[in-house]
Amino acid sequence: MPKVKPHRTSPSLDMTPMVDLAFLLVTFFMLTTKFAPEEVVMVDTPSSTSDLKLPDTNLITISVDKDGKTYFALDSEPAKVLMLEKVGAKYGVSFTPQQKKRFGQMTSFGVPIQQLGSLLDRDKEEVKKVQQPGIPTDSTNNQIIDWVIQGRAANQQLFRKPVYIAIKGDNNADVPTVRKLIKYMQDKDINRFNLITDLEMKPKTVAGN
Repeated sequence: MPKVKPHRTSPSLDMTPMVDLAFLLVTFFMLTTKFAPEEVVMVDTPSSTSDLKLPDTNLITISVDKDGKTYFALDSEPAKVLMLEKVGAKYGVSFTPQQKKRFGQMTSFGVPIQQLGSLLDRDKEEVKKVQQPGIPTDSTNNQIIDWVIQGRAANQQLFRKPVYIAIKGDNNADVPTVRKLIKYMQDKDINRFNLITDLEMKPKTVAGN
């Protein structure tokens, strides 16, 4: 009597759940990823072994490029608009509602406040092409400190939270410019700030040494 061979079927794998999972992951990362904002100037920061991270919100960033020009950034749009009104009032410069809206959408800037209105009248693509001269930091025209003071005050008024201050100096920036900036802040009792650096790998220690 011949043997009966069992009918063999090829194994199958339903890939539908895996495809669904892949699309869910892609959607999740698309919705949660936060891209770095475009900055008005590129700064090559020095390296250090500190791994302390700055917060994503309630942050003022002062950038100093390799030519010693100073730029300012504040992360909150409402706080930026309130800050603009306060600094503008001090220097007798007023801004239209459209200019305030555009200023709130800017990531950073680096012009004297007297030139800020004309910069805000340009569209976004034109602003990228403008060579911004930096915010004045002279002892007789120290606008950068006014932005810092009013930025802190606006953030506290709107959110009741302290603001962090970070100095982002270029690796080739002259040290006196950064020191002068720190001194100006300390003269206004602003003594808590961070220096932004690139993370450098800590040197490895050999056992027994």
